[in-house]
Amino acid sequence: MRQTWRWFGSDDPVTLADARQAGAEGIVTALHHLTPGVAWTGAAIAQHQAVIRAAGLDWDVVESLPVSEAIKTQTGDWRAHLAAWRDSLDALAAAGIRTVCYNFMPVLDWTRTDLAWPLDHGGTAMRFDLADFAAFDVHVLGRAGAVDDYDAATLDAAAARAAAFDKGAADAAALTRTIIAGLPGSAESWTVADLRAALARYDGIGPDDLRQHYVDFLEAVVPTAERLGIGLCCHPDDPPWPLLGLPRVMSTEADYRAILDAVDSPANGATFCTGSLGARADNDLPGMAARLGPRIHFVHLRNVRRGGAGVPTSFFEDAHLDGDTDMVAVIAALMAEEARRRAAGRADAEMPMRPDHGQALMDDLTRGARPGYTAIGRLRGLAELRGVMRTLESVGVPA
Repeated sequence: MRQTWRWFGSDDPVTLADARQAGAEGIVTALHHLTPGVAWTGAAIAQHQAVIRAAGLDWDVVESLPVSEAIKTQTGDWRAHLAAWRDSLDALAAAGIRTVCYNFMPVLDWTRTDLAWPLDHGGTAMRFDLADFAAFDVHVLGRAGAVDDYDAATLDAAAARAAAFDKGAADAAALTRTIIAGLPGSAESWTVADLRAALARYDGIGPDDLRQHYVDFLEAVVPTAERLGIGLCCHPDDPPWPLLGLPRVMSTEADYRAILDAVDSPANGATFCTGSLGARADNDLPGMAARLGPRIHFVHLRNVRRGGAGVPTSFFEDAHLDGDTDMVAVIAALMAEEARRRAAGRADAEMPMRPDHGQALMDDLTRGARPGYTAIGRLRGLAELRGVMRTLESVGVPA
């Protein structure tokens, strides 16, 4: 697999020079300053690409070309946003970029309740605590029907945590800021009122509706991607279950299979994220890597440790070779898929991968990087993953 590194642009405290020193071969990035629904221009892409090339690296993968809320809800200017998305693909292809990651999560891009949870070794990790999230949902957001989404034990724990808010033992404002950090755009501009308004736009939109909207989106953009030789790859829900009453449609193997079959094109593929999918104990990740393998265009390798076998459950971001996912088995399945592609003469035999997220270790604790996108934590992860790949190469991976 080709080793890549996510970079957020010139204001990223983890620099392109850091990525090169970590051993990355390519960069995963996006035009983060552009609003969803706006077409990416060739000039803007070239400017960003030139900075990356000047550092001795290539822009391998777009993550993400955002799908607007208008497209997901099929409201407002959603058809114009589809046209802009297709225009962006044309501009990316002209720049030689052929892998485009995106997600179809409504409102929330990802959700955690703690961005710097203390670990025994002195570092920190991102964490999702189900009781804390329920405390926000039921007692801070006050969402109608929220109590029906949690079991009795979780509701009791949430009530206890909410009661502690007034005593200073926990900080409702800090919890709110953490959850809002996963909202698209500038998290600083979002309020609880904004979140309520965003949720209201999904009133009457259930999982079947959202899935159909997703298929409609793919039917509109996949022919362009196929013509251009671009692989589109959807990132799974994070975490992979419904939150805040919103539908989720990319949480399981069955979800992926339904979408891949609905628009059956080599351009319509998957981002295989072991961290997101691994938060569910009922997702068989090595098996999914093998069965979905021909349609996997991009790989995120990270590990989580779950708080239980239920869905939903609490979890935290563990070290890349620890946690509940058998990372060696997953990598072996992905490398076997690469071997099959090479034998078949596929041009995309080598899949781009990146070490996703990373604990904050040593100097990470004072650098101020984006949550999960540390320098040393990801360096450790990439080194460990590279070691697994080198070992499997030396012993031979069965095709």
